[in-house]
Amino acid sequence: MNLAQGRINTEYVIKEIKTNDEELKSFLFTLGCYEGELVTVISILAENYVISVKDARYSIDKDLAEAIIV
Repeated sequence: MNLAQGRINTEYVIKEIKTNDEELKSFLFTLGCYEGELVTVISILAENYVISVKDARYSIDKDLAEAIIV
């Protein structure tokens, strides 16, 4: 399942980043989104997902959320 299918206020472990776009992978890595890391969906507003990774909050779009496999 990907993060876009996740439930709000539930902590997940990232299993993989599934994308062929190396720039997208690199961007997610700089946010701390990589295999084995914990991620929580804080809220969903339209197509924007507010997530918490390593005590920081980020707003990502649906495409990024779908690339994060949990």
